[in-house]
Amino acid sequence: MSKSSGLGDNLYISGFDASGDISALGNVGGGPAALDFTAINKSAMERQGGVRDGRIEFTAFFNHVAAGIGTHEKLSALPTSDVILTYCRGTNVGDPAACLVSKQINYDGTRGNDGAFTFAVSAQANGYGLGWGRQLTAGLRTDTAATQGASIDTTAATSFGAQAYVQVIGFTGTDVTVKIQDSADNVTYADVPGLTFTQITAAPTAERIATAPTTTIRQYLRAVTTTTGGFTNLTFSVVVVKNESQVTF
Repeated sequence: MSKSSGLGDNLYISGFDASGDISALGNVGGGPAALDFTAINKSAMERQGGVRDGRIEFTAFFNHVAAGIGTHEKLSALPTSDVILTYCRGTNVGDPAACLVSKQINYDGTRGNDGAFTFAVSAQANGYGLGWGRQLTAGLRTDTAATQGASIDTTAATSFGAQAYVQVIGFTGTDVTVKIQDSADNVTYADVPGLTFTQITAAPTAERIATAPTTTIRQYLRAVTTTTGGFTNLTFSVVVVKNESQVTF
């Protein structure tokens, strides 16, 4: 993979596109906590992995919108419920993305000597660790009718299941269902059991779903939309995390 800058990235927060108000990402990390198992007969630290963790930390510009729909209004509310974040590393189908079910624990403002006013935000994992996956939409995708999205090639099938995240930024219509399909040959597709999101009837919203841990996920994946009552606009992002080894949540 060639080196690249961080330009053109996106950040979605529970169905809200905050990308235009984010100055920088400070920490996108996860993995198991390091537990100290150092015995008295060791000459160096000995550690084992503990509970899976994760965090996304970023700096936001102050952007107050009188109508109450700006990034400041979203973050300053300091919600006590779970916040689902999606950080898109680029905005092409297949690009990597980090997703996190989290608690937003702060919104700390700093005024620089130059007059710049920014806020530091830390979102800490709640219940699940950080998930690095691949985008099944090119950043935000807009469908105006039921659509079969472009596919990605994940190289090979695995039998360790998957997780998926949807961020719904805008919706007009009666209903729409977003689901993930897989294929062995990039021709014949079928729904992946467990990777159909809750039917969407309003926006904004976000959701994490998961398969059983032994589900076979075939080589090719795509995001599709279907409807029973009709819709004229759906703006959304989908990320899939295909497990390469056995996982436990």
